[in-house]
Amino acid sequence: MTEVLVPAVRLERWVDNFTARHGATTLEVVQGALAGLADDGSRFAARLPFDAAYDGPAGVAPLAAAAGPPPAWGVLLVRKGGFAVARLAATDLAEHKIGQRHVQGRTKAGGQSQQRFARRRDNQARQAYEAAAEHAARILDGVPVVVVGGDHAAIDEVLDDVRLRGVRRVGPWLPVPDPRRAVLDAAVADAQALRVDVVNA
Repeated sequence: MTEVLVPAVRLERWVDNFTARHGATTLEVVQGALAGLADDGSRFAARLPFDAAYDGPAGVAPLAAAAGPPPAWGVLLVRKGGFAVARLAATDLAEHKIGQRHVQGRTKAGGQSQQRFARRRDNQARQAYEAAAEHAARILDGVPVVVVGGDHAAIDEVLDDVRLRGVRRVGPWLPVPDPRRAVLDAAVADAQALRVDVVNA
């Protein structure tokens, strides 16, 4: 099974291409997703973003129309090298902050040097996570749902901050490189895309 992210405006073309490759496709709504089964046995299940369940008609256009973002939501991306946090009003970027922190790479030195470098690296990472939590607590205050990505351990560390324990994470998980503005913009777009699981016969 393969998961692809498909923007709502491209969903109809994506389904048309699936049908062209695999034959006539029957659509039905199954467990909150639009499921398609093609003549050759290939199938897909398209799910709304933000972990929303779909319960409308079994059609591509109604599903795409239901895929809009909530009125308020956020994005939080964290890696050792930096973070990006954004609050959105539907599709508009209302506020954001991007920060980079130097975290020393691993060293081949052994013994006490290696331990010293490891402690320094851990301290630098902790400072980076504290900075990310500080900005996230301010920018995401009152935001009902947040899409996250980057490094799993880093995200867990930041969201463990007492000010962020009320944050509700929703899918998809966004595997991103060190956050920059272009990375944040792409993550915001991916967060709003439909998640389509595809199984080719």
